[in-house]
Amino acid sequence: MEINGQRLWNSLMEMAEIGATDKGGCRRLALTDLDRQGRDLFQSWCKEIGCTVTIDEMGNIFARREGRNPDLPPVQAGSHLDTQPTGGKFDGVYGVLGALEVLRTLHDHNYSTESPLEAICWTNEEGARFSPAMIGSGVWAGIFDLEFGHTRADPEGMTIREELERIGYAGSQEMGRPLHAYFEAHIEQGPILVEEGTTIGIVTDAQGQRWYELTLTGVESHAGPTPMDRRRDSLLGAARVISLVNQIGLAHAPLACATVGMIDSHPNSRNVIPGRTFLTVDFRHPDDEVLAEMDQALRQGVSEIATEGALESELDQIFYYAPVPFDQTCVAAVREGAAENGYAAREIVAGAGHDACFIAQTAPTSMVFIPCVDGISHNEVEDIDPAWATAGANVILHAVLGKASDRPSL
Repeated sequence: MEINGQRLWNSLMEMAEIGATDKGGCRRLALTDLDRQGRDLFQSWCKEIGCTVTIDEMGNIFARREGRNPDLPPVQAGSHLDTQPTGGKFDGVYGVLGALEVLRTLHDHNYSTESPLEAICWTNEEGARFSPAMIGSGVWAGIFDLEFGHTRADPEGMTIREELERIGYAGSQEMGRPLHAYFEAHIEQGPILVEEGTTIGIVTDAQGQRWYELTLTGVESHAGPTPMDRRRDSLLGAARVISLVNQIGLAHAPLACATVGMIDSHPNSRNVIPGRTFLTVDFRHPDDEVLAEMDQALRQGVSEIATEGALESELDQIFYYAPVPFDQTCVAAVREGAAENGYAAREIVAGAGHDACFIAQTAPTSMVFIPCVDGISHNEVEDIDPAWATAGANVILHAVLGKASDRPSL
């Protein structure tokens, strides 16, 4: 039994029309009207094949195909439909619609499983509108409490709870319940698979992450009359921090990643020395001890830069999770799925954060990666080959069926 690759591709292209950008990408930020349209379309497709759709208190969507034993914990597969502001058509969306295609294929063949199956759409995985990322799966898995999730606000002050209510996705299903297994298909978002010509990435682990917000405060002053040696320039301090972050990443290469992704300088006037500068830092590494070393290097370096520049500094770690080892039985199911279908495969570590990283803390979990063209993601030119999409979904189908045939004790 194989999935219908053309149907999957057609669904990906139809979903991509919602929030389509001029450069061929997609802008569908979490809990916007466009996100609502995408969610509505996903729901309609699920209901067409007889799935029961429920929505929980964080707006996460669960499309359930009942098993022969409805009392068994379900096997889930899914990802997210929200995108970056200048995102692509496949990041997250492929995992949601790949899970849907698994259910469609089983429906086509009138195939019943022992355990129930669920296709999932998680809320606000990207973290582009509401921070932190993966908040929907994080609350569901008990990483964050519901009040924390509901009160996260976007830059305009709108909270997740308010926007869930506005778009009609403030569900009533309680958070968290037993799972037998969870699988997530995703584009790699890096160059390894495509450069090697490998079709399937068997994801064994996910990198740990630390996110920071840093505010440097100096004194606003006129750019002309203020001597260079009398300045307390917050933007100059930020520039030195950016260099520091890059040095920390290089010092822990090749596995470390270190990025300053946002910067905001006040008052942002051409002839005023900046008095306050805000920036973000993102550290990633598969070894938690190395992450701790990077953390210490950042804190020490920021302190030294602030002292040298006569600046005040406020450094807050706003997001952290340790490296995530995925369940070996789920990893084996993915490996078997690739071998069964004859796909070239290799083990790989996830460099990005995914909903699977939080679900792995509550249930057996693994991921399937497929290549993306030139390794580019979080970009409007993000692209994949339809054959890759088919391959990844076939592997998910095999893994899900294997787990759904298990008979866990209740």
